Amino acid sequence: MRVLITGAGGQVGRALAKCAPSSMELYLAERTDLDICDEVSVRARIRDLVPDVIINAAAYTAVDRAESEPEFARRVNADGPRFLAQAAADQGARLLHLSTDFVFDGRSSSPYLPESPTNPLNVYGLTKREGEEAVLDALGARALVLRTSWVYAPAGKNFVRTMLRLMSEHRSVRVVADQVGTPTAAHSIARILWLLVDRPDISGVHHWTDAGVASWYDFAVAIAEDAVSAGLLAPDVSVTPIRTRDYPVAARRPPYSVLDTTSLVEALGVVPVHWRHNLRKVIGDIKSA
Repeated sequence: MRVLITGAGGQVGRALAKCAPSSMELYLAERTDLDICDEVSVRARIRDLVPDVIINAAAYTAVDRAESEPEFARRVNADGPRFLAQAAADQGARLLHLSTDFVFDGRSSSPYLPESPTNPLNVYGLTKREGEEAVLDALGARALVLRTSWVYAPAGKNFVRTMLRLMSEHRSVRVVADQVGTPTAAHSIARILWLLVDRPDISGVHHWTDAGVASWYDFAVAIAEDAVSAGLLAPDVSVTPIRTRDYPVAARRPPYSVLDTTSLVEALGVVPVHWRHNLRKVIGDIKSA
């Protein structure tokens, strides 16, 4: 099967390449190889490759900066997916498109279902929702939108690496304790995406995260504990919980963004691994690197 991965240089893109089944014929496209915002280039590349499946892992993820450059965020998160979906439709290809928990407003008190009403609080979430709609409108049953949350990996810009740097430099950090979600390792998402590549009968909107819930504070405490155990940090690191209002940023965040993964658990027969287990694996990978 011929698979084109856009955003191949990102966290999920790298994980996809690392764990790809040997039966897949991979085409890895970073931004320098394919700008998904360029409609002409997208159509030409997909016409030349004729992929069976496209996995779109490309995205504008600078949540706070998006508030000051909404049009750029929209080009990447909404226009780009639309161009990919339209080109996929022309060639008869499927598109698996990654999205985010930030399409929700966080007012729920129970995990969000794929069909739960969306209500983004920030430009990033709004443009990601527009991307979802564009993909589903263009491809129908040949489109699958996979929402996930709080993604991290051994490399790239993410919360784990930021916390390790700050903890190493300052020995103490202050972290928001009143925003709750699910940390999810990039390799976990990649594993599910490869299963979905082989399941053309699964389409529409679905959720996938690791198991369990945590606040950003809980996540930071776990990072410190596992990094100390791995010998990456000295044992005197301090993590202090704070409220969202004590850490002002440009973009509003949902206070609760836990996603219900039941639809994929039932369809694929795969149970999510707890986020603490995957965090220890990623910390180990960082140590090995």
